[in-house]
Amino acid sequence: MKILAIETSCDETAAAIVRNEGPFENRILSNVINSQIDLHAKYGGVVPEYAARNHVDMIDVVINEALKLAKIDFDEIDAIAATGGPGLIGGLLVGMVTAKTLSIMWNKPFMAINHLEGHLLTARLCYDVEFPYLLLLTSGGHFMFVEVFGTGKYKVLGETLDDAAGECFDKVGKMLKLKYPGGPLIEEYAKQGDQKRFKYAMPLQKKEGCNASFSGIKTATKGHIQSLGENLTYQDKCDIAASFQGIVINFIERQIKKAYAMTTTSIQNVVISGGVAANLALRAALLNFAEGLNLNFFAPPVSLCSDNAAMIAWAAIERISCGFPYSPIDFNTRPRWPITET
Repeated sequence: MKILAIETSCDETAAAIVRNEGPFENRILSNVINSQIDLHAKYGGVVPEYAARNHVDMIDVVINEALKLAKIDFDEIDAIAATGGPGLIGGLLVGMVTAKTLSIMWNKPFMAINHLEGHLLTARLCYDVEFPYLLLLTSGGHFMFVEVFGTGKYKVLGETLDDAAGECFDKVGKMLKLKYPGGPLIEEYAKQGDQKRFKYAMPLQKKEGCNASFSGIKTATKGHIQSLGENLTYQDKCDIAASFQGIVINFIERQIKKAYAMTTTSIQNVVISGGVAANLALRAALLNFAEGLNLNFFAPPVSLCSDNAAMIAWAAIERISCGFPYSPIDFNTRPRWPITET
């Protein structure tokens, strides 16, 4: 089975071809991503209208490149998948209309995939991760702890009540006048900073459950920056980055312990996915958490943490293999699509 998948939910125009046979390292035949970082950098964040227009310009390019790299023709494709939501409506429409058109033209089955499900199953594309497992999905737009029972069977144990962690990283980067996106740069600056210089209160200390909140951390960071005046030194920025990243990771460690206590099955595997999963300090903290409980820890390769079409193709393969029906050609794009409604 070979699946052509399209991902256009935010600011990456992506296409990939993935098969369901062979060793893990040979499953991805091609995975093409056109990033719009340079386009949105001057605005300090994604501008939805500009993102959609760029998707229109690049969608044919990435699909043709994916076919070329995979060294296959269109008639060798078994089905076409595309992100149906959640995400920015303009971008989603570009990917969905393209996938539906190709489905009709080439008489191929079509499947709409939940973007979050792509992230939830990415680890199984790369490693032998058995169900059930506890997953932390953390990105620029999402933060949630999910008990993954099987394909299409998910229970959200907790989620952010305000900002996502990735969004918070980028906003703090903007406060420090770092280039967009700020998250990766925060991690680099933090390596040279003093984590103990700036103090933070732990969020949600008196709250039950494993929900998250990052807005208070963001506001406190803004206060620390303002207290230093306008001319921050390089070391000031490093210390702020280290202190900010430290409290975020400590908070996530605290909440994942609570999430694990809330699971209802015999969990042996802990998985992290999403753009923030590329943060090596966070990976190290969660590895330490898992090893402390004698659990296995899995994180996708950094190249598969951010939005990509390979994860969408794999989610389609998982669903097809489990007997889920293909999507109707009149499937409506869903800018909001809870993972529990897949």
